[in-house]
Amino acid sequence: MPQMTVLEILNRTKVFFEKKGVPDARLDAEYIISHGLGMKSRMDLYLNFEKPLTATELDTLRPLVARRANREPLQHIVGDTSFRGHIVKCDPRALIPRPETESLVDMAIERLKGVESPFIVEVGTGTAAISIACAKEIAGAKVLATDISEEALSLARENAEANELSSTASESSAPGEKRPGSLQFAQGDLLDAVTGDAVATAAGDAAAKIDCLIANLPYIPDGEKGKLQPEVDKYDPELALFGGPDGLTLVRKLLQQTEGKLSAGAPILLEIGSEQAEVLKNEAGNYPWLDFEGIHKDYCGNIRFVSYKAK
Repeated sequence: MPQMTVLEILNRTKVFFEKKGVPDARLDAEYIISHGLGMKSRMDLYLNFEKPLTATELDTLRPLVARRANREPLQHIVGDTSFRGHIVKCDPRALIPRPETESLVDMAIERLKGVESPFIVEVGTGTAAISIACAKEIAGAKVLATDISEEALSLARENAEANELSSTASESSAPGEKRPGSLQFAQGDLLDAVTGDAVATAAGDAAAKIDCLIANLPYIPDGEKGKLQPEVDKYDPELALFGGPDGLTLVRKLLQQTEGKLSAGAPILLEIGSEQAEVLKNEAGNYPWLDFEGIHKDYCGNIRFVSYKAK
């Protein structure tokens, strides 16, 4: 019996995934097969379509294909994902970072132009994807990333180390070279984690005010439990998903905690559900120390963010 080729197993896997309701069946099949065969990228598949697969290779692929067919997230199976080109490890300890969330980093970069060595706080860091991107892309940034989950923070620390982020910013850089940022972590509930000691460690001054606050908090209404895609419902940590009756419990709590903690003009950048943006705009008067700056769309044109500015 002739051996199956890469192309044949790819086509079979695609059809199998479609029957199981896997989104992007062809793309996921390419990622899983290239990963299982130890290829550097899925594009290598196209150079090896006629390659016969050995029994050992097929034995390696079968459990990976079965996991995805059971709707385990692709990122958990291959072990990581790219966020703005930074590779972050993904597993059940934290929410998988979504490509749409990358816009938060663009918003931070734009608003921090002209701010030297800004002190950035990310609340609910999860994998630390946002904090890693800020520390790597904003010159001299001093980033403090917090989470209530010690499991999430353990993953975040692994990702920081893998992305070569030291605990303190380097003091030396060549003339004209972008100064590297630093990334520190603290455990706690929202801004309760931003203690004087944590600020002193991250920013070098216990009295430092936050120059930019970023948060992608749980914002799915509790009533949506059991109604989400299996990849989310079965594999993402519940702690990272649900935000109370209308999804905004933690967002409101965070905004209440910001009084007196931000430097004048400092932005607050929040990811939210599309239907929640107008609610937050209408409630802006509850936080008189903040100006509601606006409602923003992601790369796909969907409402996904709101921003505030400290007075």
